[in-house]
Amino acid sequence: MFDDGWSTAMKGTIDSVRAAEAFGRTRLSYSFFMRDFLHSEIAAIEGMTNLPDDLELAIAAGRGLCQNVLEPLQDTFGRLHIRSSYRSPEVNAFGCKHRLSCAANEKNFARHIWDRRDRRGIGAVACVVVPWLLERLEQGITWEAMAWWIHDHLPYSELQFFPKLAAFNIGWHQAPKRTIYSFIPPRGFLTKPGFPNHAGDHSHLYRGFPNCRATAGSGPVRR
Repeated sequence: MFDDGWSTAMKGTIDSVRAAEAFGRTRLSYSFFMRDFLHSEIAAIEGMTNLPDDLELAIAAGRGLCQNVLEPLQDTFGRLHIRSSYRSPEVNAFGCKHRLSCAANEKNFARHIWDRRDRRGIGAVACVVVPWLLERLEQGITWEAMAWWIHDHLPYSELQFFPKLAAFNIGWHQAPKRTIYSFIPPRGFLTKPGFPNHAGDHSHLYRGFPNCRATAGSGPVRR
């Protein structure tokens, strides 16, 4: 559906500014492009290159994330702010070593490190802020309500919610885990497979939320 335009010219490598520009233009879904996910404060401050080695795998994982999860989320709630997403193994390892909120590389394969498979297959994670939610926190809307809305409507793999800006990691994986965890006190799992609250309809927990919408061709959603 989305033409790369980079593959035949680049042959899977990024060894110049022009090649990096071309890769950044890769369209992942209706409104997201690869460039949206490549910024890293660690890379910017430490002088590292935050680009994948396996371009085709990174694109496949990114399209899974964008088409299945981010597009319907943005279609429903308005513009998403991408806080953090792709990390090269070098960038992630540095962040882990220096305690910059990065898990070990092996734990981030098929998560923030899009161009590495984990033992279950391919996947990708982005940390996002939903301004729609941020503006409504003072009105009593909770992060839990957003979590349950996503759980009931989108084919996500994992969610982790953070205290600042109600930001959260949202992941897609070809073999989804379907877990929701919070770093907001009290920390812990809101749900995961085996919890009594995992299955069924949770619409009473997010009353007043909009119906799920999706751009034509953006990817499947759970109805």
